[in-house]
Amino acid sequence: MITPPDTDPQPAIRILVAEHQPIVRHGLVTMLSLERDMSVVAEAADAVGALYLARLWRPDAVLIDVQMPQLGGCATIQRILAACPGTHVLVLTSVDADELVLEAISSGADAYLLNPSEHEIVYAIRTVMRRESCFSPRVTRTLLNEFRRIRPAADNLPHEPLTKRETRILDLVIEGRSNKEIAATVFLAEGTVKNYVSRIMAKLNVRTRTELAVKGLRHPIRTHPAAEPIRASQRERLS
Repeated sequence: MITPPDTDPQPAIRILVAEHQPIVRHGLVTMLSLERDMSVVAEAADAVGALYLARLWRPDAVLIDVQMPQLGGCATIQRILAACPGTHVLVLTSVDADELVLEAISSGADAYLLNPSEHEIVYAIRTVMRRESCFSPRVTRTLLNEFRRIRPAADNLPHEPLTKRETRILDLVIEGRSNKEIAATVFLAEGTVKNYVSRIMAKLNVRTRTELAVKGLRHPIRTHPAAEPIRASQRERLS
């Protein structure tokens, strides 16, 4: 007898919703329950409840506001991640004060979304589960400004020239595009784009995606004269 292949679906993304406004919290729970790859395992109305439930359920993702009763959102993020290192925290809020943005991200938040739509929330959850960050454009600008403020002026040491395709991918990184979005734009596999980004970071001697974007903004990037064409080959599309 031939055993059929295992067709069980991937486990759903387990989510804790921490929101002090009941209407907003219930709306998030209802919305996420419609996604086949997501499951809300718990919901909390305050910081103490969120921390308790995070320790109990150890969710894959926590949706939280920075304005939480009792401990506050940022302190709660720190404690959740200390207790559950594998959990991804996404901040959903209407507060765009620079100090709160920076504190939340310093506390370990993988996403900071300002007044997000339902589509943006779902997209952000899937993005952080791929170990990528997700920020609203206003938040990205805050991060870039802070990076410029605290980092000394970058040196002008020469670097290995980028190819035309690498330069194109760098431009898209500066725009805040994810690897998936870049892949769709330049007709490459997502894994190929990830390799390109790593190669560009090595060439420009930076360690993070944010540093890469800042260096690309502040300094003209030299392109190799014998650069490859921008359009992907059929082989690369299928890779």
